[in-house]
Amino acid sequence: MKMKAKVYSLTGDVVEEIELPEVFNEPFRPDIIRKAVHAIQSHRRQPYGTNPLAGIDYAAENWGPGHGYARVPRLKTGNRAAKVPQAVKGRRCHPPKPQKKWDEKINRKEMRKALKSAIAATANPEIVRERNHIFEGELPKVVVDDFENVSRTKDVVSALKAIGVYADVEKAANSKRVRAGKGKMRGRRYKTKKSLLIVVGNLSPVMTAARNLPGVDVVLAKDLNVELLAPGTHAGRLTVWTKSALNVLEGWLC
Repeated sequence: MKMKAKVYSLTGDVVEEIELPEVFNEPFRPDIIRKAVHAIQSHRRQPYGTNPLAGIDYAAENWGPGHGYARVPRLKTGNRAAKVPQAVKGRRCHPPKPQKKWDEKINRKEMRKALKSAIAATANPEIVRERNHIFEGELPKVVVDDFENVSRTKDVVSALKAIGVYADVEKAANSKRVRAGKGKMRGRRYKTKKSLLIVVGNLSPVMTAARNLPGVDVVLAKDLNVELLAPGTHAGRLTVWTKSALNVLEGWLC
């Protein structure tokens, strides 16, 4: 039996009730979702490693026996040990190597299963509340296609307030804080909690109008992935769908 959802206008009025695609009946599988998110994140990881000559690019040789010193390579210009791991400025023992493969593999059927499960989790109020999202009314939140044509941010805010999800955006705005660690010196000084995910069916003005709201992501239905639906491997992101986005899901995943 298919689930049903109310469709809201830009003013928050219920205009109709529709049947949701079959994908919303998918069972919740947090284990596969976690595996899929880790696989997606691993593909962005940049290999790193040391210079192959680091710590060994010295003119050094072993003095041999009879000097009362340990038989380790020593600099020609003095008696400091070099090249060996136990020496000051010597090479590292087992340094990171850029040849290491960071990519995690996942079967296509598993990835598809994870995507379906993450989509279904957006319609489960208990799972969404576990992520500490704030919303009013029922889930999933479906809006008319006119929402895609909204071109001003203040109009997007008005629509989100009308359907009862804007409090979550304000919560994300208040969560901005300075990052712990050295990342604050490397172009990523601040962190902000994730808020809404807006899914649209077609390229539209709302994609630029909503992108400046704190914690909000806007994506085409055909470009959905598990990481967007389950940030940090935790499924149940508060999601706003347009009717045309659900139609894309109907033909794509079902």
